[in-house]
Amino acid sequence: MPIKNFNLIIRKKISFFNKEITVDSDKSLSIRSFLIGSICQNISTANNVLESDDVKSTIEACRKLGVKIIKIKPQTYKIYGKGLGSLHMKKNTEINFGNSGTLARLLIGILSTNPNICIKIKGDHSLNKRNMRKLIDIMSKFGASFLPKQKNTFPLKMISSEIPVGIKFKSGVSAQLKSAVILAGLNSHGNTEIEEQVTSRNHTENLLMNSKQSIKIKKDKKKIIKIFGKNYLNPINVNIGGDPSSAAFFTALTLMNHNSSLKIKNVGLNPTRTGFYDILKKQKVNLKFINLKKKNNEIRGDIVVKSSKLKPMKTKASIYPRTTDEYLILFVIAALTKGVSTFKGISDLANKESSRAHEMKKILAQIGIKCKLSKNEMKIFGKGMIDASDKKIFVGNLGDHRIAMCSFILAILTNANATIKNFETVFTSSPSFLKIMKSLGAKFEIQK
Repeated sequence: MPIKNFNLIIRKKISFFNKEITVDSDKSLSIRSFLIGSICQNISTANNVLESDDVKSTIEACRKLGVKIIKIKPQTYKIYGKGLGSLHMKKNTEINFGNSGTLARLLIGILSTNPNICIKIKGDHSLNKRNMRKLIDIMSKFGASFLPKQKNTFPLKMISSEIPVGIKFKSGVSAQLKSAVILAGLNSHGNTEIEEQVTSRNHTENLLMNSKQSIKIKKDKKKIIKIFGKNYLNPINVNIGGDPSSAAFFTALTLMNHNSSLKIKNVGLNPTRTGFYDILKKQKVNLKFINLKKKNNEIRGDIVVKSSKLKPMKTKASIYPRTTDEYLILFVIAALTKGVSTFKGISDLANKESSRAHEMKKILAQIGIKCKLSKNEMKIFGKGMIDASDKKIFVGNLGDHRIAMCSFILAILTNANATIKNFETVFTSSPSFLKIMKSLGAKFEIQK
């Protein structure tokens, strides 16, 4: 059992390594598999599921809604779908989303158009601070109600729509909002049409593609998703690959560490998730994908990466939706690369588990790295690979797994003395993170 509530102490730089690893399974796909499986007809199967805190919160929520979920063996589950509009819960029952914004937005999408839902919804300390106004406004268009009115954050009371009717929606950078609209539209009268203005994660669409009676995707100049409400969903059989966001941390570490190489096996490489890798490949670093294959409409393969010399980066806003979870580790790379790197289109980072760009600016400042941050842009004045053995990194309890992992990597690359509070937050997405780091030779102490 993982230790609850612990700090991580780092006092030593990592040495070189030449290893082969497997990262934790994809969190986005794991959560979606349970939610979509719950509203399918008959029995769905999810294989190689990430058994993290966020996914456990998802399973618990589905069971509260009357869905039978059986664990067949480690990481394999049967989901006994109840069909569209068949989820139920006693009035004023409470659902806790934990730390998961994905679970919150997608399940609210499902429940907004599911009849006879009147529940209390909340998250942990971190999630309860995140602004949900966009989600509330969109679900209100389907006829759902949220109380108290004008409140933008959890906890809230949600009452589902009595007669949900399909809407037209123009989606932006958030795949979670797009997915919420898709899922709400499935149980609404008439059709729901989504115009994707910015390419974002398409895991929800991919999982639904075997239910052509309920969804149609047209790609011309723009991607149009049509949802035909009040049909049914065929069961799904999903085999989930490794999380490309989790793999990004180990990729960055290898690139920046001297004389090191790494093979990361069986990683999900959906093109809507590979912005981080595309940015690095443009620099012609020693990074490639091999053994590519397609299953369940998702591409998987191995990542092979070796130590490389990097140049300052200049990213456009358009790549942000494909790099949402990896921008922070790009900031670390930029800080340890000589020259000025510029990252555009990052305003959405302010509404994650923490105000991520702001927090990373503070952390980088602790080892003498200057950053200039505006609402939608981060400039990092990189110093190259520095020895920060005379510096201290302190990260408070932010409840942000990505900040915690980035800080760890920053410390072991620079030899900084680091204390990262409440490091257990990493278990929300990567329960194996410390085990893998230990296998690569990283030295750290756990402080209970």
